[in-house]
Amino acid sequence: MPPKSSPYHHGSLRAELLDLAQKRIEETGSAGLSLRELAREIGVSHGAPQRHFADKQALLDALAVRGLDELGELIEARLAACEHGGFDERLLAFAHAYVDFATAHPVLLGLLFARKDTASSPELRAANEQAFAAPQRMIEDAVRAGEIADDLERVSMAVLATIQGLATIIGNGMIGGRPPETVVAGTIGTLIAGLRAGPV
Repeated sequence: MPPKSSPYHHGSLRAELLDLAQKRIEETGSAGLSLRELAREIGVSHGAPQRHFADKQALLDALAVRGLDELGELIEARLAACEHGGFDERLLAFAHAYVDFATAHPVLLGLLFARKDTASSPELRAANEQAFAAPQRMIEDAVRAGEIADDLERVSMAVLATIQGLATIIGNGMIGGRPPETVVAGTIGTLIAGLRAGPV
């Protein structure tokens, strides 16, 4: 006779659900994700996940928050490693961090931004703001110091659009045989030259 499933699973059920959910969405996407199926795979009762997540969307939101936390930690670590460098070096470090995360977790990245602006998920908005707090300060400092001649909102949008575009192009294998590092460095160099030229 198989052992009965446990509703608590030695206190680590929430983390195990998040780990397994991330694995499943990166394999097959989020459409077919089921709390009941996750519980079965882990070996707990089908109602046990509801102690931590009211429904599937709550699980996905928690997974997105955790992903944003991981992205923010990676960005901060890369920027801290060159904290005494100039804007060029720090922007390049930010770009590499973002592209590395995005290409390693493309499905999760989509999940991170799918609901961050919805009124029902303020924790996602807060996690998103925290994840990008360090690069935002970097841009603010560069504008204030006159390293780049443009207004803050315009620079922030240009940086985000460029780096997200790099992540998409590299993630989809659209760079031919060129090394991703070379593509990132060349694109960011072009971006910086444009920012220093000032508003068009």
